[in-house]
Amino acid sequence: MSYSQSAYEYSGNAPAARPQSTENVSRHVNRKHGHKPSQDGYTLVHAGRTVRIGPVAFWIVVGTLIIMGVWSVATGTYFAFKDDVLTRVIGRQADMQFAYEDRVAELRAQVDRITSRQMLDQEQFDKKIQALLQRQATLEQRSAAITGEVVTTGSIKPARIAPPELRKPATVKPQPISDTVIFTAPPDREARLQSRELQASPTRLASGSNNNSVDGVLQRVALSLDRIDQGQTATLTDLEEQADTKARRIGGVLADLGVNVGKMPAAASGGGIGGPYIPMKAPKGNGAFERQIYRINVARAQTNKYLQTLGAIPVRKPVVGTADMSSPFGARMDPFLKGPAIHAGIDLRGDTGDPVRATATGEVVTASWQGGYGNMIEIDHGNGLSTRFGHLSKIEVKVGQRVTIGQTIGRIGSTGRSTGPHLHYETRIDDKPVDPQKFLRAGLRLGSSILGANI
Repeated sequence: MSYSQSAYEYSGNAPAARPQSTENVSRHVNRKHGHKPSQDGYTLVHAGRTVRIGPVAFWIVVGTLIIMGVWSVATGTYFAFKDDVLTRVIGRQADMQFAYEDRVAELRAQVDRITSRQMLDQEQFDKKIQALLQRQATLEQRSAAITGEVVTTGSIKPARIAPPELRKPATVKPQPISDTVIFTAPPDREARLQSRELQASPTRLASGSNNNSVDGVLQRVALSLDRIDQGQTATLTDLEEQADTKARRIGGVLADLGVNVGKMPAAASGGGIGGPYIPMKAPKGNGAFERQIYRINVARAQTNKYLQTLGAIPVRKPVVGTADMSSPFGARMDPFLKGPAIHAGIDLRGDTGDPVRATATGEVVTASWQGGYGNMIEIDHGNGLSTRFGHLSKIEVKVGQRVTIGQTIGRIGSTGRSTGPHLHYETRIDDKPVDPQKFLRAGLRLGSSILGANI
């Protein structure tokens, strides 16, 4: 035991003992005091000092040492690889930021494309509206021109055509796009489009069904304008055909009568006409409507010239009602001498006192007793044309008096060389008698549509 004790006790002049392990020291202490190894803790002996540690404290110390070791390893690893870790973290954040910015840029580009498309749709819509308004203005001008022609000719009434589904026009400018477009239909008007007015709020176009609705409205308006255009074209064609037919009819009759229109009096009614000369020029370009209006105006001017000429040509009946001829023009048996003779006019049956009418405008040159004519009136119509009315019971005009078509100038009688009441009627060209029936038949060809009721 003394050896064992000296082996584990410190002596100031003894040499240093060889270090022993903790387990050997503990086992030696236990053997020295006669104890068995404790199962409840750990005893540490070092340099003469003994430390007893319980299992909980022991494991706490061990755990702490392990944690500190792990922390040291982690800290060393961090400091060794922190640059790479930071680079990766920053790179990932940069990638996320770039991806976000790319997405924002893509969405912004989509918004720009949508806005551009909507603005383009708005501009196209505005162009369509402007085109429709321009067509409307053109049709209104045409309607006014056609209405003027109809009022002048009095032959065709403007057709009633349904107006388009827009109101009065407003100045259309590109504006921000919105969701709806509102159209309000105007009341019916005759033969022309009414002006249209868009809502005061900004005009907006919508996508999908609203766009289709706007296109549908514009198509219906365009179809309405097409129908108006077709109706105006048909009306104008009718006017042109009527004016041309009327001019041809009158020109043909005058040609058959051998009348030189250029030599006839300029004013058949005796009134003065005049004014500065402004030549009428044919329209330039490809406007069919303008060319039709030009042709109608030319035909009307020619017709008016013919009508003025007809006013001085005796193509109307000198009596009221049916002209019943009792003796023709030319050779006949003289009623008094019973031999062949020349009859310079025609005899029309009538009763004493029946009115006798002027067959054309002119000036009375004779209104007195003229031998075999009895009471006779002669009217000079100009250009060598004159008419005579004989055997009158009464004369109601004076020499030098201007008479008009259909004016009563005397009464049927039986004065002069006559066997009974009747009217002796003559037409003369350059003081030479011609058959009055030629002129009367011409009046029947022209009809009341041109000559009026006095034919």
